[in-house]
Amino acid sequence: MTSTAGTRPLFGVERSALGRRWLARCAGPAEMEALAIAQQHGTGEILARVLAGRGVRASALPGYLEPRLKDLLPDPLVLRDMEAAATRLALAVERRERVAIFGDYDVDGAASAALLAEFLIGHGVDAVIRIPDRITEGYGPNVPAIRQLREEGAQLLVTVDCGTASHEPLAEAARLGLDAVVLDHHQAPEQLPQALAIVNPNRQDDLSGLGHLCAAGVVFLTVVALNRLLGERGLPRRDLSDALDLVALATVADVVPLVGLNRALVRQGLAAMAQRRRPGLNALLDIAALNGPPQAWHLGFLVGPRINAGGRIGDAALGSRLLLARDPLQAGPIAAELDRLNRERQVVEQAAVIEAEALAQRALHDDPGLGALVFGDPDWHPGIVGLIAARVKERTGRPAFAFALDAGGGGTGSGRSVPGVDLGLAVRAAVSAGVAVKGGGHAMAAGVTVPAGGLPAFARYIEAALREAVAARSAVTDLAVDGSLAAAALQPDLVASLDRAGPYGSGNPEPVFVLPHHRLTDATVVGQGHVRGRVRSGDGAVASFVAFRSAESDLGRFLLAARGESVHLAGMLAVDRWGGAERVELRVTDAAPARPGP
Repeated sequence: MTSTAGTRPLFGVERSALGRRWLARCAGPAEMEALAIAQQHGTGEILARVLAGRGVRASALPGYLEPRLKDLLPDPLVLRDMEAAATRLALAVERRERVAIFGDYDVDGAASAALLAEFLIGHGVDAVIRIPDRITEGYGPNVPAIRQLREEGAQLLVTVDCGTASHEPLAEAARLGLDAVVLDHHQAPEQLPQALAIVNPNRQDDLSGLGHLCAAGVVFLTVVALNRLLGERGLPRRDLSDALDLVALATVADVVPLVGLNRALVRQGLAAMAQRRRPGLNALLDIAALNGPPQAWHLGFLVGPRINAGGRIGDAALGSRLLLARDPLQAGPIAAELDRLNRERQVVEQAAVIEAEALAQRALHDDPGLGALVFGDPDWHPGIVGLIAARVKERTGRPAFAFALDAGGGGTGSGRSVPGVDLGLAVRAAVSAGVAVKGGGHAMAAGVTVPAGGLPAFARYIEAALREAVAARSAVTDLAVDGSLAAAALQPDLVASLDRAGPYGSGNPEPVFVLPHHRLTDATVVGQGHVRGRVRSGDGAVASFVAFRSAESDLGRFLLAARGESVHLAGMLAVDRWGGAERVELRVTDAAPARPGP
């Protein structure tokens, strides 16, 4: 999706505050493509460079700027087992069977469960959602839950965002006469469990090419197939556009690539969300004090964490109940509880992250070439280990695992990776090697369970497995820059123009701009370690900036020490809406001292 960045450092920045070299994303042949885009379509130079830097051709621009689902949505039957899954679900609708939907406890699982349940309930089906407790049940379906669902009258079990590796629970479902359909996207083992249908674009015999979908994307395609089949059988079809807000939420929160179909799903899902038709999301957006139309980053940083909070330290089913709520009076208290849990999670997380980062710095001091950082503590809550791993990964730039340990020294952990280092593959290999009890996930995130006393062996294995890939990635650390701007250019209409190339996220990186040769007039620490300040350009124009969670990092220390100096600031543009007014600020991700010059 992205073009090769130029090799000549921008503004002479060979080593920034974060040790990175700054290179132009739009360089070489892409510059000619940017010129063609600007001339043929009148986009303006800045947007043209952003588009060309992401591999967009002038000939394909209209379809890229206005992606339509009807052009990009594939026939769902290209997914292996989709026909069997849709046929069994159609039978459940015709028979008015009781359907148990078993989901994961994260945003993707909650959205997937709500999406499927909403469709089935709309057709008069008795659909119930079961989300496992992270601590007492762990990830995915389990035998006691399967037995309970069967005892409660379930005739069909559908697992969403889980189930691909659940051999024993699905075998128990079969033994009890409970049909099972798996709708998942996690990397699949060679031997699949027993089920009527396993729809997963990442199973090894699936040739659909849709492995970039999150689980909600897979569920949406399943509902499309089911809707079509029900229509062919004389039952009413439903308008599925209202479900796109759930697909967009899950797609962004699960950090899957925002390219092709995913980008179209998120773009149209954000438009649906802006209509404020879903009471649960409305209540959550209000609590998050979101002013203006939702953007992709709002889903990842404001909405997603609150929905996840229930699964991390509270009632795991709160998220799906909120998304399924149709009454604002019902949705309000659930949203408030999730917000409370999220604030509680932040307090618990903060202390654990400080401890983990200190351990990481000591480990890297002893061995700067570590392929992965692995830590565990009996006092860490199982619901926040993924967040701990994410923070350590952000701070160190290498894969990290955090474990909540039990009394025997075993426990459950979560890992987060960096681009180019496949964590899910390494974890599955660790399971095969016997150093982990179970585990799996994606390239960028994975979960794993180690036996009693097994953390040191897992740490040695995963570190050795990833060392070469991390070394290759770290050989050159570059920041791809889309262009340079002066302070006066930071206006809402520029951000609106750039939004045409969005939504941005994984696979479609948010544009990075440099404010070069600006004097840093002030910088102060605010909130939870954020650095806020202002810079002034040579013509006297002033721009505001914020560097999130940076006060104790090399970036934050640089900004605080550079007051009164001329600097280059690199970051993304964001609109700050307050009191009915709009202003654009730079969300700083890197900085460098400015050499004398224009």
